[in-house]
Order: sequence, then structure tokens, then C-alpha cells
Amino acid sequence: MNLIRWDPFRELEGIHGRLNRFFNELPARRMEDEDTFLADWAPSVDIQETEKEFLVKVDLPDVKKEEVKVEMQDSVLSIEGERKREKEEKGKTFHRVERAYGKFVRRFSLPTEVEAAKVAADFKDGVLQVHLPKIVVEKPKPIAVKVA
Repeated sequence: MNLIRWDPFRELEGIHGRLNRFFNELPARRMEDEDTFLADWAPSVDIQETEKEFLVKVDLPDVKKEEVKVEMQDSVLSIEGERKREKEEKGKTFHRVERAYGKFVRRFSLPTEVEAAKVAADFKDGVLQVHLPKIVVEKPKPIAVKVA
């Protein structure tokens, strides 16, 4: 008879893994009172600011450019899309699947100083970059007033 040493942390890792799978496999559904989705997953995003623009970088590996929709409406940048799961084929077996699949939605409120008409996006090497140029606001020039 073999004695097996009990490791409580191994059990916690199992519970953690099952909970993650449970929450990651929920289908996208609409909230009843809002026009938003509870998405299957959310891609990582970096937002940078320079003097001339805001730059939003979104990590979207294995997502086709055609599967991504970028919109701007009422000072809200919306990025939606879907990463499709690979299908198991004959001779191909998955031993572990950790990456998230399904629909995603990210929305960001933008400052009013963004020129909506000049927003541009490019998609390269699995990274979506959205360029949001700032509106150039001229600083008021001081006017010298001569006092008589």
C-alpha cells in the first residue's frame, strides 16, 4: 500500500482552474437595461498619450483583421470582435487550452479634444493600433492694452 501525501495547495489549484474555466466559458449575453455585452473575454489594452495623439494598442493574437470592428460614437471608442476556437481534427489532439476564445468588447470614453474624423487604425502582427489625434487648440494670445 502506497501512502499519498496530501497537498492542500494542489486542491486549491484544481478549484482555481475549474472556476476559471467556468467563468471563461459563459456565453456572451446582453444586459437587459444597457446596450452592452458581457463578453467571453477581454483583450489586454495599453493607452498612451503624446503631445499629438492618444494611441490605443490592443493585443489580438489569432484574430483576423476582418473579425475586428472599431467604431467611435459620442466620444466613446468601441473595439469589438471574436477569436474563434480551433476545431479538433483527426490526428490533432489538444492537451491543454488556456487561451480565451469567443466574442470580446472593449469601450473607452475619450476626451473631447480628439478629432473623431481623423481616427485611424492599423493591424499588424496581432496588435491593433488605434490612433486618436488631438484637436489642436490655439492658446489665447495676450493683448496689450494701453492705459491713457
